[in-house]
Amino acid sequence: MKSSTGAKRGPKPKPDTRNNLLQVGLQIIHAEGYAATGIQSIVDRADVPKASFYNHFPSKEAFGIEVIDAYFDRNESKLRDFFCNSNVGPLARLEAYFDDRIAAFRANGFARGCLLGNFAAEVADHSEPVREHVVEHLEAWSSFFEKCIAEAQERRDIDNKLPAALLGRFVLNSWEGALLRMRAEKSDAALLEFKEVIFGGLFA
Repeated sequence: MKSSTGAKRGPKPKPDTRNNLLQVGLQIIHAEGYAATGIQSIVDRADVPKASFYNHFPSKEAFGIEVIDAYFDRNESKLRDFFCNSNVGPLARLEAYFDDRIAAFRANGFARGCLLGNFAAEVADHSEPVREHVVEHLEAWSSFFEKCIAEAQERRDIDNKLPAALLGRFVLNSWEGALLRMRAEKSDAALLEFKEVIFGGLFA
């Protein structure tokens, strides 16, 4: 039976169920990978019927895209906390951000790495929508570095004359590579080497 507007009657999806599915899915996919995570395991952990998943997400791919967005939204808040603090010099902000991330990876046993990098490695070759969302968020992430580096160049804290956008992308690319090595070695050695090269060499 339909209402006068043509919409189907019945219970509407609950927003808190949707967010719960996203948060649970983010945790499982980050820990186990996208391919290894089934919809059943997500709804079981979220303690909702499987039909509830499809009330909110038309497919696993669509769900994965929203997980990527939720992951970046959460981390963007941390980026703003570090990089929008004008009371701290730009290079100090940049270094404090990486110190914070290194401490977090140590506490987590050097597991999981960056979810954006994980999706890029696992899914981007097979899903154009996923690839586009990963690229969008990587660009937004490196733009935080770019603005910080540009400010440091203006203050002459950095002598490197290469464009700030290029340097920002290089820093992010190097960090993502260091995270892969970290996961393989279960050690912070690659992360500390990253810091040494960036702050002891590139930006010295």
